[in-house]
Amino acid sequence: MNDLTGFQRDLLYIIAGCDETYEFKIKDELESYYQTEITHDRLYPNLDTLVNAELLETRQHNNQPDEYVMTVEGQNEVETRRRWENNYLESDSSV
Repeated sequence: MNDLTGFQRDLLYIIAGCDETYEFKIKDELESYYQTEITHDRLYPNLDTLVNAELLETRQHNNQPDEYVMTVEGQNEVETRRRWENNYLESDSSV
């Protein structure tokens, strides 16, 4: 996961934590977090990168937008990252 951008990590975290992971829901969550419009030109290449890295996979439904689902590798990467972050966040609360 260390070769991903912060935006790509945010995408993984959103997909890991949301019940609905359709493209429009992901976009809404990102816009709420970043407090700005997320364009398709920014969103889809980054989702494609995560799919190509086998961290996500897509599921298509009849006449529905794509749903993005975390792969086992993607879940492992998110969990590893969280443990790494927690080592620093929990080590000294006075910092």
